[in-house]
Amino acid sequence: MITEISSLEKDELRIYSEMTEPELRHYYEPNGGIFIAESPKVIARALDAGCEPVSVLADRREIEAGREGNEAADILRRCSDVPVYVAEEKVLSRITGFRLTRGMLCAMRRPSLPGMEELCRDKRRIVFLEDVVNPTNVGAIFRSAAALGMEAVVLTPGSSDPLYRRAARVSMGTVFQIPWTYSPAPASLPREEWPQAGIRRLKELGFVTAAMALRNDTVSIDDPVFDRTEKLAVVLGTEGDGLAAKSMETCDYTIKIPMTHGVDSLNVAAAAAVAFWELGTVK
Repeated sequence: MITEISSLEKDELRIYSEMTEPELRHYYEPNGGIFIAESPKVIARALDAGCEPVSVLADRREIEAGREGNEAADILRRCSDVPVYVAEEKVLSRITGFRLTRGMLCAMRRPSLPGMEELCRDKRRIVFLEDVVNPTNVGAIFRSAAALGMEAVVLTPGSSDPLYRRAARVSMGTVFQIPWTYSPAPASLPREEWPQAGIRRLKELGFVTAAMALRNDTVSIDDPVFDRTEKLAVVLGTEGDGLAAKSMETCDYTIKIPMTHGVDSLNVAAAAAVAFWELGTVK
């Protein structure tokens, strides 16, 4: 059902205009929360992955264009059993605080996440993210992982949520194509030791762990040892500081990307793309 709106008078619209990401994550507590997918392409990939829509908020022009058979039309057809709220662009800008990308948002129930053992079963190439907090970087890493042959992503609890609207949008919806989960947060350990616990768990599951780091005591990223490695986890650290020293010590190898012109580091998303190209399954 399509409903024209002109204000925030409907309580159902608070999820788009007022609620924070933590509030959305606990929306149906204790039964999980919701997330907001932005743009028809991202929404389509979320639907393809089995995510359940709750409602749609769209620019009137997107709906009108959808009648001509574009991506929006497919979204409306697939979301025919949920409320669709429509407004002029200037109204949506007031509601959301910004111009919508491709004029469409969709609230969806958060899917349940697998455990690490289930996630890693039958996988050969895994990404491990230690406290990568910028959602743009998380989204870009997922996009590179999907394109360059990485099969799953494990994040520490301190990392940005891959279903955060910006992360999902930057990923072009690949957060719904690459399976992922969070590493355990052992109650017996202080927070700063959670990443090492996750790395040790990967090693227990049979993965060789390779830390991306700015150190001289490293092996080359194109070392033949990695071609012979059946199960490899590429470990990437937080923006700025990179991996914790204890995390590097926990890993089996430390890898450094050779650079020229005095450049001493790459953005974590750029470094991830280089690493995935060299170490992923596409070669």
